[in-house]
Amino acid sequence: MREYVWLECESCKSRNYRTNKETRGADRLSLKKFCRKERKHTVHKESRKK
Repeated sequence: MREYVWLECESCKSRNYRTNKETRGADRLSLKKFCRKERKHTVHKESRKK
């Protein structure tokens, strides 16, 4: 089963990206993506859909 998750910037806490991921046996998602607010690449971690 797949569900949508938001990717939230570690430093400014803004939710910039939405993606879907496999929920069975998956760890928390962490990717290095571009933050539009800070205008640089930062680590984005998964936060659940609200």
